[in-house]
Amino acid sequence: MPDPADSAVGAVLAALADPTRRLILGTLAELGRASATTLAGRVPVSRQAVVKQLQILETAGLVDAARAGREVLYTPRPETLDGSARWLAELADAWDRRLGAVKRAAEEGRPSR
Repeated sequence: MPDPADSAVGAVLAALADPTRRLILGTLAELGRASATTLAGRVPVSRQAVVKQLQILETAGLVDAARAGREVLYTPRPETLDGSARWLAELADAWDRRLGAVKRAAEEGRPSR
């Protein structure tokens, strides 16, 4: 299981904790590449708020920023989610195993450990 104390996993989960950042990242994933101005036209926050949230997403490694003339274009980096997704899946598997043991113990009428 990936280490939950891993700073990359923590940074991703912290960045995704905010619903506005999740909305921006989801919108960016749909578009593939966009400027803060384009994203601001699709989400219910100002352009300045979008820029601030994109900076947090970039710091977490969830988006890349590249200058194109006078604009900065942002691109999602889905591979950054892999470590966090792996950690969450392994955590879910551990809970499923534990709940399975509790269920079996209950069906057999004995205390679970």
